[in-house]
Parts: sequence; structure tokens; C-alpha cells
Amino acid sequence: MIGIESLAGAAFDTDGVLTDTAALHAMAWKAAFDDLLRGLPGSTAEEARAPFDIATDYPRHVDGRSREDGVRGFLASRGLESLDEEAIVRLATRKDRIYLALLRHEGAPPRPGVVDLLVALRGLGVATAVVSASRHCERVVAAAGLTDLFDVRVDGVEAARLRLPGKPDPALFLEAARRLGATPARTMVVEDALVGVQAGRDGGFSPVVGVDRGAGAAELRAHGADVVVADLTELAPLLGL
Repeated sequence: MIGIESLAGAAFDTDGVLTDTAALHAMAWKAAFDDLLRGLPGSTAEEARAPFDIATDYPRHVDGRSREDGVRGFLASRGLESLDEEAIVRLATRKDRIYLALLRHEGAPPRPGVVDLLVALRGLGVATAVVSASRHCERVVAAAGLTDLFDVRVDGVEAARLRLPGKPDPALFLEAARRLGATPARTMVVEDALVGVQAGRDGGFSPVVGVDRGAGAAELRAHGADVVVADLTELAPLLGL
């Protein structure tokens, strides 16, 4: 049981926690990276040219990161670090176009339990923040019908404006807590990305809740999750809601 009486704030990641849009991001990354990998010279090592694997490459190298950091992280994992910044930006932009096309087609419904949990928290006086590395956070939250359930939004747009470093640095969550007027020690972080869970731990947030969307419970705990759930429907009973 998590002591709800100790919470002053709660900060939620977006993609994969509040909505199913993490799957859209993963598909967009695969399409963009596979195009690049197919175009590599035949002399490139076979393991470097292997297709992007959504089950392993997505949670390890790109999930929760900004687009450019995601490109760098994946390329580094394959030993492909020779792309210049212009090429990295082009690849990140292509991924973004694919993602937006998928978002228009698929929409962004909230995941089970999300609305009930947010309503219950706010009813108990716990301030809520939505936090995301994505510059499309506002659009996704609006599409999910969740805008009015958050007191604060700190996203990729705000990160760029304030020059905040991306996850696993805790800067995004710390800014959200500051805006909520809550200390990290009394602010719950809910994340599905390994780098996001690590950011919550390194920022001193309590509790850090890992939502297992494929990263694995053991990996989430190793990165700092105090509690791991499969969905937010499991989190509400742990809070006594």
C-alpha cells in the first residue's frame, strides 16, 4: 500500500502510461530506422544492419528520450556514430512525420483506469502533472480528453524553451514538481520508460511507479521503480482508492 496521505503531487509520463501512443512511437521509429539500415553499405557488420526490434531496441534506446537523443542512442547501440547532426535531425524529422500520420489515423484513447485515477487523486487534493519528452504532448493529452485533469504540463516544448536536459536527467520532473508546489519526496512519478524511472529515482521522487509495457519488471526495479504495475487499474488499489 502506498500512503496516499503523504502525496502532495503526482507526475505522469504520457506515451505508454496515459495513452497507447507508445506503440505508435515504436512503429514510427522502426519505419524510420529500418529505412536507414537497409541503405547501409554491404560492408557494414551484419548485426549493425539488423532491423530495429520494437521489443528490445525501443525500450533500451529510444523510449522516453527526445527524438534527437533517441536517434543518437540507437545508432550508438549499433556502432553507427558517424552520422552528422544534420543527418540525425533529418532522421528524427522523418520519424516525427510517420508518428503524426499514425496518430491522425489511430487516435489517442486513454488507457484503462487513467481517468478514474486522475479524478480520484484530484478529489483528494493531490495536484497532477503530465510530463513528456514529446513536443506533441499537448495534442496527445487533448486527443485523449485528459487536458482538464492536469494542473501542470512539462513537455518537449517547455524543455526546449527552458533548455532542460532530457531523461534520464530528472529536470523535467523537477520542473513539474516546482510548478505543482510539491517537494519531490512527496510527489509520485509514474513512468513506463527505463530512463523515466531512473529520472524519478535520481530526482528523489517518492514513490516511483514503473508501468510495465514491455521493459520488464526486473529492469524497471533495477532502474529505480519502488512499485511495478501492469496498468493504472492496478495502481489505484495500491493507493487505497
